[in-house]
Amino acid sequence: MNVSIIATRGCSHCPNLARELDDLGIDYDVRYVEDHPDIVEKYTIRHSPNLLIDGEIVCRKQPTESELRSYLKLE
Repeated sequence: MNVSIIATRGCSHCPNLARELDDLGIDYDVRYVEDHPDIVEKYTIRHSPNLLIDGEIVCRKQPTESELRSYLKLE
């Protein structure tokens, strides 16, 4: 599973989402929209954070723990 957080550098939710992924033992990378304007266009990014799993945006906000587990198929 390929997991990415797409966020702005100033996103206050990004560290929380990263911590939740760490706690679940999920490998991920963080892609900042400032560095990847192509991602902004490709996925129509308007808010931050966004969760990208296997090339698909599954969440365009800070997910709850239950939502996150569901997206990652951990339930």
